[in-house]
Amino acid sequence: MPDEHDAAIREHEVPAHRDEGPAAPHGDGEPAEALRPHAHVRREGHVREIVTVVVLSVTAVLTAWSVFEASQWGGEMSIAFSRASSSRIEASRYAAEADAARGYDLQTFAVWVQAVAQQDEPLAEFVRQRFSPHFGPAVDEWLALKPLQDPSAPASPFAMPSYQPPGRAEAAAADKRAEEWFARGLLLDERSDRYTFLTVLFALVLFFASLSHRGRTERLRWVVLGVALVLLVAGTALLLAFPKIV
Repeated sequence: MPDEHDAAIREHEVPAHRDEGPAAPHGDGEPAEALRPHAHVRREGHVREIVTVVVLSVTAVLTAWSVFEASQWGGEMSIAFSRASSSRIEASRYAAEADAARGYDLQTFAVWVQAVAQQDEPLAEFVRQRFSPHFGPAVDEWLALKPLQDPSAPASPFAMPSYQPPGRAEAAAADKRAEEWFARGLLLDERSDRYTFLTVLFALVLFFASLSHRGRTERLRWVVLGVALVLLVAGTALLLAFPKIV
């Protein structure tokens, strides 16, 4: 009986070790097929990092160049506005000189007209001899038109084209220069603003390029880096198109 009982126990006994074939390797023994996806991801990440470094480096240089150009155009703008202001002051000085000369001519002409009306020939001749050099010829031309008989004649010698008090031409020329310098200043200000805009655009490129390291997935990181690349290309095209001061 004991032998039969022992035999039954041995028949139902589970073997301690079974030949289940080679165990799946772990750690360094992982198959090459299992390593390929990770290697592919690492390779894509390495390429993206290289592209990011290139983008950051190029953008840093272009940003510095844009800041330099903006400062240069800003300096030229300041010079233009300063010259426009100087020309305005010069025009005002010449205009004051012309007004003073015109005032003197008005006074002498009024006295002369009064003397002629009163038939005071000595006074009329005395005043006429004191007409300014630029006013006397205008009076002679005006009298030659016989304004008392011809209604189409100018109303006074001051309306004659030949009447040019000193300072009037200079004031007009200075005023024209002021307008030209002011228009140039506005143009230079616009160019400076363009390079300031480029500086902001390149700052966005730096922002997106640095942000490309923080995406949850590799695809998202490439998308963010692609936005930075598009902005970089657009900014470079604008930089090449804008006028430059070297």
